[in-house]
Amino acid sequence: MVNDVLHGFAFDPADISTLWLHVSPRLIISARKKPLKSVDRLRHSVQHGALIQTPVELLTHLLRDQADVLIGIVRDAVSKVDVIEDDLLAGRLNYKRENLGGLRRVLVRLQRLMAPEPAALFRLLQRPTSWMKEVDIQDLRQSSEEFSAVLVDMASLQERIKLLQEEIAAMINEKNSRSLYILTIVTVLALPINIIAGLFGMNVGGIPFAEDAEGFWMVVSLVASLTVFLIWMLVRANRDK
Repeated sequence: MVNDVLHGFAFDPADISTLWLHVSPRLIISARKKPLKSVDRLRHSVQHGALIQTPVELLTHLLRDQADVLIGIVRDAVSKVDVIEDDLLAGRLNYKRENLGGLRRVLVRLQRLMAPEPAALFRLLQRPTSWMKEVDIQDLRQSSEEFSAVLVDMASLQERIKLLQEEIAAMINEKNSRSLYILTIVTVLALPINIIAGLFGMNVGGIPFAEDAEGFWMVVSLVASLTVFLIWMLVRANRDK
């Protein structure tokens, strides 16, 4: 059983299907429900004159095609991640964590479905059947190593995406903290005028400066003094930090 991506793969976790294989000394039988990229590449190679003499050679060719498909997927994913990382370093936070999360889910599913294949091949190579030729065994071993290398690159890319997600989350938290800090400063600076406006807005007797011609400017001076004092306190607190 071999897992592969569909012919029209578009970084969707659902675009993965299974290919069932039965290999014998003179025959290889395959079954699939949907068109797969690796099988299409293999068929294209055979139609254009690729020389395949044994079923094991056909299996090896299929595994190499599968590795090439995975390499293409990893390269496309790396290109997408590079663009996101460049925008992030340039301060253009145009991508959400969900964009990277979807890409990471695809890679995780691909790795989970395809990781058992090299292990199964290595077990086969440890105890090969009697009808397998030595050259076929060497080709299978090389294909398994190439496939394993692609899976390692895929795991590294997943870790890179995870770090980018954490960096985006940190930048969003920092931006929100800065906005809350500015909002707090504005609220504190507006506090004196709000308190005094509330006191002088009460319709009760005895409001000070109600009959004084200079009352308005006295209240303005009081509010300005309190505001300047609060600004001085905020500046001093920032210096202490």
